[in-house]
Amino acid sequence: MVGVAAIDEQKAILRRDMVARRDALPAPERAKAAETIAARPFPLTITPDTIVSGFSALKSEINPVPLMRKLADQGARLALPVVAGRGKPLIMRAWSFGAPLVSGVWGIREPPPEAPEVAPDILLVPLLAFDRTGNRIGYGAGYYDMTIAALRAKKPVITVGIAYAAQEIDAVPVTPRDARLDLVLTEREAIDLRET
Repeated sequence: MVGVAAIDEQKAILRRDMVARRDALPAPERAKAAETIAARPFPLTITPDTIVSGFSALKSEINPVPLMRKLADQGARLALPVVAGRGKPLIMRAWSFGAPLVSGVWGIREPPPEAPEVAPDILLVPLLAFDRTGNRIGYGAGYYDMTIAALRAKKPVITVGIAYAAQEIDAVPVTPRDARLDLVLTEREAIDLRET
């Protein structure tokens, strides 16, 4: 059995490779991928009670805004994550298009402290790599793993990875603390991982 330290080392190498792979995608191709995902039917039912938490894209991450706008148009209430501190789950705060954002950790745009905290039903998740069993690699701080675990302890939540098809790999190295995704949306397809 491979130890956690060895898996963490594998992940560090994979992160570097996947950032380079993602950065190599031309900007017009990245923008088209985000629009393509938003143009397809969303694979989950959206009602006026549905809270969907998106994210603010970093660097060459896929832009979730077209999909978030579509879901808001279908009646979803939106939220965005706020970093509460290293080693802590993210706080999801209510947000809507046109509402103010402030600069948070690493300059990430997030709702201000007065925006109410919410518990999303659907969590859009950024990632560096994913596989067909629902495993993902993020940047290594574990924010989304902790957040998914904390949210699932309170209520059912469906996690939806948003990615470029080029971010798929055969197998993501995993540790017990890693949270699996329920679906992954790419410009090529919607992958339902709930039965794997």
